[in-house]
Amino acid sequence: MTDAVRTFAGHVAGARLADMPPTAIAAAKIFLLDSLGVGVVGSAAPWVDELHAALVADGGGTSARVLASGRRLPASAAALANAYQIHNSEFDCVHEAAVVHPMAVLLGAMTAYADAHGGVSGEDFLAAMIVGVDVAAGLGVASNAPLKFFRPATAGGFGAAAALARLKGLDADGVVRAMSVAHGQMGGTMQAHTEGKALLAMQVGFNARNALLAAELAALDMDAPEAVLEGPYGYFANFEGEHDVGAVAETLGQVWRIEEVAHKPYPSGRATHGIVDAALRLRRRHELAPARIAKVAAHAPSLTCRLIGRPAHDAMTPNYARLSGQYVTATALLRGEVGVEDFQPEALQDPRRLAMAADIKIAVDDNPDPNALTPVEVGIVLDDGQRFQTRVDDVYGAPSNPMSEAAHLAKFRNNFACARPALPPEQAEALIGRVNEVEAVEDMRALIDLCVAP
Repeated sequence: MTDAVRTFAGHVAGARLADMPPTAIAAAKIFLLDSLGVGVVGSAAPWVDELHAALVADGGGTSARVLASGRRLPASAAALANAYQIHNSEFDCVHEAAVVHPMAVLLGAMTAYADAHGGVSGEDFLAAMIVGVDVAAGLGVASNAPLKFFRPATAGGFGAAAALARLKGLDADGVVRAMSVAHGQMGGTMQAHTEGKALLAMQVGFNARNALLAAELAALDMDAPEAVLEGPYGYFANFEGEHDVGAVAETLGQVWRIEEVAHKPYPSGRATHGIVDAALRLRRRHELAPARIAKVAAHAPSLTCRLIGRPAHDAMTPNYARLSGQYVTATALLRGEVGVEDFQPEALQDPRRLAMAADIKIAVDDNPDPNALTPVEVGIVLDDGQRFQTRVDDVYGAPSNPMSEAAHLAKFRNNFACARPALPPEQAEALIGRVNEVEAVEDMRALIDLCVAP
């Protein structure tokens, strides 16, 4: 049967960097740097040491390095660790319409592959990354169904396998095989998200690990199913539901999904960002004193409420708190910002934040789109009864309301400075320069050298 995977595979194998628009290349460099930065700061998040210990105990070689620590692991294990670190702080970029974090699985796998094999040029890396984002985000955009599985892990796994197949020089048939083997290993449920557990980001890592094996088996001509996306037991039947993948496939080579990716200015679920943005706009516009805020009411699409409509409480883990719209909004209103430090134990038990969070209500609006995160409406009531309200359609960090270059670089530098172990600030500046001219890099290990402790 004809399956849209062949159209995706042809794009992955055939698209040339020289034919990609400058806007797509510029966006790719921005989010390459951003994702390396969040991967570095992810070294300071919970469960990093435990994960590394488990991966070492599993045995194997030492061919690739983990971001920040530089710990050497087998390539598949390093891919898992790097992808986990990229997503574990909820600070990595997102394609909002797709509900996919397109760089997490992808970059976790690609950095491990490039480090283990050597000789991967910056030009080849950048081109493979861009088409990998097209696959991951494209599959998310094609879905018209509510989230059932954790789409950043599942669609991201396809993007990573396709990008690695491209780096290995496979033709379109080889890309299909790689995506098919990735599908055969695919997993990642929404239960970890629902409970706010660290396993959520590890599911991203599992699919990055699996992508390396998928590409290796594809290079060996693995006998794998071909109707990967639209078959009776393919991706959309098993993991998604109602979809229009054909319409998305027709746009490949015309629409570059990397240009549609949104920055995350705060280290929390993107679904919190619309409420935070609206609340901060009201705080600044009306010079609201946090002590005078009595109530906050937000109305948001069903997906937003499903993802972050959980109550704050004094026994929250960092993973849970990052996905609590109440906690993140209270933090933003009290501090005027949200940072990595706001998910440390002392902050999570701050009585002022918890008290304000209890007065924040998040309700479902009448938006019929099961994958929409916007628009969001927020109202604030002061202790004297004054009311202020606003609506946000273009959340801060989206392409229509982007972070400035200065803000983007400030985020990167701050993430770099928070790594564990500490990394020299001169490495951050050198990495900024290398990413800006990544097409000229002969071996991507030169960039990875700058992302690990000397």
